[in-house]
Amino acid sequence: MISARVVRWLDDRLGTASFAKNALRKAFPDHWSFMIGEVALYSFLILIATGTFLTFFFDASSTPVVYRGAYTPLAGATVSTAYDSALRISFQVHAGLLFRQVHHWTALVFLAAIVAHMARIFFTGAFRRPRELNWLIGTTLLILAIADGFTGYSLPDDLLSGTGVRIAYSALLSVPFVGGWAAFLFFGGAYPTTETLRRFFSLHILIVPAAIAGALVLHLAMIWRQKHTQFAGPGRTESNVVGSPLWPVYAMRSLSIGLVTAAVVVLLGGLVQINPIWLYGPYQAWVVSSPAQPDWYVGWADGALRLFPGVSPRVFGHPIPSPFWPLLIIGIFFICVYLWPFIERAVSKDGAEHHLLDRPWQSPWRATVGVAVLSATLVLTLAGSDDVQARYLHVAVEYLAWIYRIAFFVAPAVLGFATYWLCRELGAREREHLAGESPWETVRRTPQGGFDGERERV
Repeated sequence: MISARVVRWLDDRLGTASFAKNALRKAFPDHWSFMIGEVALYSFLILIATGTFLTFFFDASSTPVVYRGAYTPLAGATVSTAYDSALRISFQVHAGLLFRQVHHWTALVFLAAIVAHMARIFFTGAFRRPRELNWLIGTTLLILAIADGFTGYSLPDDLLSGTGVRIAYSALLSVPFVGGWAAFLFFGGAYPTTETLRRFFSLHILIVPAAIAGALVLHLAMIWRQKHTQFAGPGRTESNVVGSPLWPVYAMRSLSIGLVTAAVVVLLGGLVQINPIWLYGPYQAWVVSSPAQPDWYVGWADGALRLFPGVSPRVFGHPIPSPFWPLLIIGIFFICVYLWPFIERAVSKDGAEHHLLDRPWQSPWRATVGVAVLSATLVLTLAGSDDVQARYLHVAVEYLAWIYRIAFFVAPAVLGFATYWLCRELGAREREHLAGESPWETVRRTPQGGFDGERERV
């Protein structure tokens, strides 16, 4: 057959048969938490597919036009071309609203999967040598995903997203000395400007997705080269991987995760309304929507801006606007995230290679730091919607702001202490359990808490 001849011809020149044979037999761990990364990967593919559909109908232009579409409450209103095309997608393009909502829901799932995946890596110590570089790539992926989500969220040019862009512009403008130049470069001038949407569109559909795709390929290639980490257990050592082969077990499991992810986001897109831009109305610079809240992945940054006191000290005679300080804290946070593998190595004095994972309670201080950071981030995220809460709870927004300011310091301390105590207790019980095992068998354990071999009879 011609196809067989082609395969043999390629194998003779490229040696693909031996590579494919070894690749299909590569073992993957069976633990469910390793599939979180698969959810992020399939979400990205769904974003590419739905985003491609939407680009056929979206026009990223700020040129004002008179709306004459199907949504009659806005008939005759002056809107931007971008907002007009977003409404046309929602009400006049077949399945347009479904694709818009699936795209938006998938973006939320994509960010959630990345955060959950990074949390799993952090709490189990999977970032340790030799995987520090992969942690750096993963953190970069998180930042790129946030940037892509924010630029895409801003494209419809509705009142809610326009207010968010105004906030981002003001925060960037507050950076001392270089803020004005950076804002001009990123937004194309003093916002609102006709260049902003065009630049966001280029970033959202081309530059940032290409960077994400490249980082994903590099991330997966490094995982393939370095082999997978795994939890300690019988037969699992620092030099092997115990699990299912790539084909057919892991491939079918991964495909199932992809189909379930697609089913969930399609159901959400078809049944649960999100970002109803026709209710918000077009963006007008002199109007601010309230109550309003951004998507959750930037809600914590908005919460930091809302909670930080309005102080503007002068440094060397130059005023430092109050929005800069939360921006500085966010920048320091991401620098610490980037450097965490090296920070932990310096603190623990552990420079050995690790292919076996820790249980979270096996490193109490790491778990304490992780829980404290996550709780502080949760407080900021809740503070990002304090105006919505004030409306429904009939409480003054100023009271909620002070509650969240106090909680920002109290919650990490209390939950961090509780986490440390719980980890110590779980570690003690684990040691007691191991010490009380049957006298007919012993388990050799490595200093890192893993199994050095299978159980043996005494």
